[in-house]
Amino acid sequence: MDETISQRNERLARKVVKGLASRNMEGFYSPTKEAALAQALSLIPEGSSVAMGGCASAREIGLVDALKRGNWHFVDRDAIADKRAAMLAAYDADVFLTSANAMSEDGVIVNIDGNANRVSAIAQGPRKVLFVVGMNKVCADVDSALKRARSVAAPINAQRFGLSTPCAKTGACANCKSPDTICCQFLITRFSRHPGRIQVVLVNDALGF
Repeated sequence: MDETISQRNERLARKVVKGLASRNMEGFYSPTKEAALAQALSLIPEGSSVAMGGCASAREIGLVDALKRGNWHFVDRDAIADKRAAMLAAYDADVFLTSANAMSEDGVIVNIDGNANRVSAIAQGPRKVLFVVGMNKVCADVDSALKRARSVAAPINAQRFGLSTPCAKTGACANCKSPDTICCQFLITRFSRHPGRIQVVLVNDALGF
């Protein structure tokens, strides 16, 4: 990545980490994907049960492959025939791995979901929630984070899942009520009442959608 962009990301990340701390959440900044992988693994005790919501970012830094190979009990929902059982197992996991559709510079995390398994686990259940977030998802404020989630993340996800929504066809949010809509639940995480439960690894890269 361009050195100037990296400098900007590092300085902005300091603000995000400070904002997360003010909200009883913990943030870490990694200058490379490799550093992000090492940081994430250091936050997941060996032997832990680990479940995952949709998280392309975790795959992109190699975290999912590392968890499958290592000494962790990874709940691989793609390999479990009973999808409901996999979702329910996530609520009792030691660590729930996910990302954000967007987040604000002062540490508010924004997610949109279709089935609610991801946002519901972020809100309650797993003992720890670990976010892997590329700096491309950091927005000026909550309003712009919501706009990014709806106008950037949602259309891309609808397209890659092959859904028949207006945004999949046009690339723009239509505030639809399509049967295929993935904008069913909106979760804004602005504070954690449980110290140490929510941790965020910020990565100096463009990750996810």
